Amino acid sequence: MSQSTFTFELVSPERLLTSGEAESVVVPGADGDFQVFAQHAPVVSTLRPGVIDVAFPDQKSARYFVRAGLVEVNGARCTVLAQDAHDVKDLDSSRIAEEISTAERQLANAGDDHDAKALAERTIEQLKSLV
Repeated sequence: MSQSTFTFELVSPERLLTSGEAESVVVPGADGDFQVFAQHAPVVSTLRPGVIDVAFPDQKSARYFVRAGLVEVNGARCTVLAQDAHDVKDLDSSRIAEEISTAERQLANAGDDHDAKALAERTIEQLKSLV
């Protein structure tokens, strides 16, 4: 690991999606997107629905859609524990439509729960942006 990279891991309940050295990671934190670099100050944040953008060494990159979860950052590591995560390149239009339908059902069932409504609306917005 060089001084300009850090270990990045993205884990969902089903599997480890990726683990390796990264140069930067943009995370959809609860209070807004933030970018992580090597030697980043320690941070723990919840995630909101959005896309994690990872820049790996050698100009490689990856994008992952997450619904919710937790991110922990320290100077040498960024670990994302996602409740639900998908590699964006694996999301075709039918899968995105399926995910939007799920979020729309969650919105309809939210009742007076403003947090649940906001989460479902944000999920739908982010999924539609991937189309």
